[in-house]
Amino acid sequence: MNNEELQNLVSRISLESFQKPFMHQAFFNSRLRSTGGRYLLQSHNIEINPKAYELYGIREVEGIVRHELCHYHLHLEGKGYQHRDKDFRELLIKVNAPRFCSVLQTPKTSQKKQRRLYTYTCVKCQQLYVRKIRMNVEKYCCSKCLGRLKLVE
Repeated sequence: MNNEELQNLVSRISLESFQKPFMHQAFFNSRLRSTGGRYLLQSHNIEINPKAYELYGIREVEGIVRHELCHYHLHLEGKGYQHRDKDFRELLIKVNAPRFCSVLQTPKTSQKKQRRLYTYTCVKCQQLYVRKIRMNVEKYCCSKCLGRLKLVE
């Protein structure tokens, strides 16, 4: 799907679901990361995350478009267009638009970075110390016997 097809889709959904024309631009924005789309208040344009189409298909994009069109039409009418507003929540239900989109992070990007743990042992009493941050063994000593510490590989 390209920007022209997206523009046609948004115009069609606007007429079918809201009975009002969409008079501005709709396009894909690959810089969007965690959101499915956004409505721009100044320009009245709608941006859609292309990852939503890649991961979930046309149905997900249609839901995102309906959600953003709720913002669009309510804003132009001077009604409450924000998520917390009653007008917005009622219109979402009326046009069957989702409140949130599906998760757009791939398993690769959602994995937490694995932190390395440093394990130190006392040369005298074999007391173990596990640390997230590397420490200077010349500066610190064992808390039990004041023995020298050694990094365990």
